[in-house]
Amino acid sequence: MNQSIKKAFLDTEDGQIFYRIGGEGEPLVLLHMVPRSSDEFKELMAILASKYRVIAMDLMGLGDSDKPPREYSVADYAKTVILLLDELGIEQSNILGSLTGGYIAGEVAVSYSDRVNKLVLCNVHGFDAKEAKIITQRYSQGFTIKEDGSHLMERWLARVNYVGQGELNHRCVLDDLKAFGRSIYAGVAVGKYCIYAPEKFKLIQCPTLVCNGTKALEPLDKYGLVKIENQAWLSEAIPHSKTVKIEGGTLWMFNQMEEDISKFIIDFLDNNQRKK
Repeated sequence: MNQSIKKAFLDTEDGQIFYRIGGEGEPLVLLHMVPRSSDEFKELMAILASKYRVIAMDLMGLGDSDKPPREYSVADYAKTVILLLDELGIEQSNILGSLTGGYIAGEVAVSYSDRVNKLVLCNVHGFDAKEAKIITQRYSQGFTIKEDGSHLMERWLARVNYVGQGELNHRCVLDDLKAFGRSIYAGVAVGKYCIYAPEKFKLIQCPTLVCNGTKALEPLDKYGLVKIENQAWLSEAIPHSKTVKIEGGTLWMFNQMEEDISKFIIDFLDNNQRKK
C-alpha cells in the first residue's frame, strides 16, 4: 500500500534544503548519490513508509535545494543531516546512503554517533588517489550548457544503456539539468573525502549493512573511475558490517529493483541487534 509522501523545505543559514517525508514509526533518512536528488528514493519511500518514518533530502546544490554560498565539505553535508533531524525533533535515526550519500552517511555515523541507530551503505565504491582526483576535477567543472543544446542529448545518452529510454532516464536528466552551470559541491566534497574514508570509517560502531549491486561498477569502470581491488574497503573498515549483494543491481537499483532491496533493508532494520 502506497503511503502519502509530502514535500517541505528546511531553512538554514546557507539556504533552503528540500526534503520528502512520509510514514510513521522508526525514522530512516535517505541520502542520494550525485548528481541525483531525493527522487532517487521515490519508489523505495512508497514501500518503506508503511513501516518507517522515511525522510529523503536533496543535498545542497542538487535537486531543489539551494546552492550553498561556499564549497561544502562532507562534514558540512553531515551537519545538514543533523539540522534536519533537529528540525523534525528526531534524536536518533537510521540512515541509508547511496554512493555519494553513503560517504556522507558514514561521516554522520562517525561525527554524530549518538544520533545514528543503524547504517545502510549502498554502492559506496572505493576510489584511490588518482580516481579521487579525477572525480574532484569533473565535479568542480560541473556540467556545461552548450549553445546548440547538444548538452541535453549528451545527458540523455550518458546512462541510457543502464536505465533505458523511458521515464527513469528522463527523471535522471531533470536532476542533471538542475545541477548545470556550476560546480557540483557534493561530488567535489566526496572526491576530496573518499581517500580518507577507509581510516575514518573504522570509527563506525553502529550496526551496518553494506548493500551492493552486482552491476553497479560497470558505468564507473567504463570511465576508469574504479578498480575491482578497491571494492573491499568497507568490509575491511567496518569488520562488524553485514554485506549483501543485489543480483543485477545497478547504480539506479533503487528505481529498478525497489521490492528486492526493500526486503534486505527491512530485514536488517527489524531483525538485527540494535545499538545499545
